[in-house]
Amino acid sequence: MGAISASAAGVLTGGLPKLLAAASPSESKETFLLGGDLLVNRLGFGAMRLTGEGIWGWPPDRENAKKVLRCAVELGVNFIDTADAYGPETNELLIAEALYPYPKGLVIATKGGNTRPGPGQWVPDGRPEYLAQCVDKSLKRLKLERIDLYQLHRIDPKVPVEESLGALKAAQDAGKIRHVGLSEVTVAEIERAKKVVPIVSIQNRYNITDRDSEDALKYCAKGKMGFIPWAPIGGSGSRSLSKASNPLEAEAKRRNVSVVQLALAWLLQRSPVMLPIPGTSSLAHLEENMAAAKLQLSAEERKRIEDLARKS
Repeated sequence: MGAISASAAGVLTGGLPKLLAAASPSESKETFLLGGDLLVNRLGFGAMRLTGEGIWGWPPDRENAKKVLRCAVELGVNFIDTADAYGPETNELLIAEALYPYPKGLVIATKGGNTRPGPGQWVPDGRPEYLAQCVDKSLKRLKLERIDLYQLHRIDPKVPVEESLGALKAAQDAGKIRHVGLSEVTVAEIERAKKVVPIVSIQNRYNITDRDSEDALKYCAKGKMGFIPWAPIGGSGSRSLSKASNPLEAEAKRRNVSVVQLALAWLLQRSPVMLPIPGTSSLAHLEENMAAAKLQLSAEERKRIEDLARKS
């Protein structure tokens, strides 16, 4: 696949209009300068779902998974989020299979520090020696000389965070990673981490029905740090915003959009530092998600949606 610029957001089928504005040297409503030097389109793609059941092993349809990744880029995505724990390892390998050599300007963010004893199981490991190996292995799997954004997947309660981040600082000093981010942290933990290494992004669970990380979002907005909400449409199972009888359904029908599109549009307009990464293994759902970038909500509509979401 040839290199596709951020301005080449095109169509899959049906004459879908250009979804994302052309990237320029400075931020716009549709873009964010991650770390002050990486211009990314704010609606990204989370690759976690491109795995087997339980986020374990290869996806059932490997070729389809690669098509989803390629189409995401064609639709304007230039920020893809993954982790060594997804699969484990297979998700990073799949991204390289699908997209290498990478289009110019594509930012691939990955994470380390969460081990996978088995399907559905997650155990933090923040030992410095382990994280140093994680960085090297992710570089190899992704076929990168430097990882643009490397995130500590979880703080390990058994290891002082200063030691874990010290390993990432050493990798940064060695030119192996460009920027460092954190995942599932409090404001106090962010401030503690910043004493060791500059932190450019936070990835916490956040969506219209789950706003427990509001303080972290406000902190990011104040410091112009990227806020990457995982489970931006509620995740899977009973918490998914796409489940039947969602309180947002009536408002979505009034706008002739889906509940998912409404929720993503709300996120994008919630804060200029918000970088949603909705994930899917479906080409149709990918197109639906990306269309949310062009949905504009008035202040009145945003408040009405928030009030409805509280009933979820």
